[in-house]
Amino acid sequence: MELTEPFTFVVGTDGVLRLAPRRSEHVACAGGDPVLSAGEISFVREADRWAVSEVSNQSTGYCPDVTSWGEIARALDAVGLRRPSGFTHEVVFRRCPDCQEHNIVREADFVCVFCGSGLPAVWNVDPNA
Repeated sequence: MELTEPFTFVVGTDGVLRLAPRRSEHVACAGGDPVLSAGEISFVREADRWAVSEVSNQSTGYCPDVTSWGEIARALDAVGLRRPSGFTHEVVFRRCPDCQEHNIVREADFVCVFCGSGLPAVWNVDPNA
């Protein structure tokens, strides 16, 4: 595993950061368990330590809300890694209330790409909802 390549990450409900090679599925990285945050993360070497250079919530397995940033920030702080102040790339996920398909909202166009219905303004992808 090359440390300069992006990783798949999840933050488990225990608050622990877990990493896997980028081509890994987030659900597999989490052992199929629920997560507090998920996405992709990259590291850079700074002087004598590693730091986070990029981090996103890009996970089509979990479709985490952009508000999950706080969870990954806490997990990174717990292991002493310098990090950005927020996701460097945010992905907005919504589930269509009509056809139930998961959508990635682009350019604030809250319309389902599958059926054309309007998508809610607030995150609604929680599988427990």
